[in-house]
Amino acid sequence: MSEASDTELLRRTTAGDADAFTALYRRRQAAVYRFALQMSGSEELAEDVVQEVFLALIRDARGYNPQRGSVASFLYGMARNHVLRRLDRRWLARDEAEEPAAGDHPESELARGELISSVRAAVLALPVHYREVVVLCDLEETDYAEAAAALGCAVGTVRSRLHRARQMLAQRLHAFGDAHVRRGIRPARCSI
Repeated sequence: MSEASDTELLRRTTAGDADAFTALYRRRQAAVYRFALQMSGSEELAEDVVQEVFLALIRDARGYNPQRGSVASFLYGMARNHVLRRLDRRWLARDEAEEPAAGDHPESELARGELISSVRAAVLALPVHYREVVVLCDLEETDYAEAAAALGCAVGTVRSRLHRARQMLAQRLHAFGDAHVRRGIRPARCSI
């Protein structure tokens, strides 16, 4: 099963092959989890989304169309729909308002931890259509065509949204850096 393509595993899954489903799940569940986690900022929600995506796959794997993209794109698209349904604006606003814990780390560890928290918060603060492309293209490293297939839009739309999202992130992270320089902390360099 390990050498079978995702498409072949999905075809076998549709035919009722439990081993093929297990192989596909083991191959793709971590990526679906990371996508949902980066989109939502919630481990619990990400775990739920993985379950929902693969349960939906068991119920209706026939919804996959290889002309529209890869199996991975199909799974990201399903995960996207589940995440968007589950996101609650009040929960997101509350999550963004939380301050990172200082802990007992040296100053450089603290600055690095704050930077990581700020990057996560900046990604979560993006409007959903920008956040999706950042998570898929920059964090999950999918190519533009796969991201377009997962999001149901044109490749040009992915490129323009990604460009705008990166500008928005740069502005937010620049403001974060300015605030730390005023406090005398030099944040480590980070790029998405």
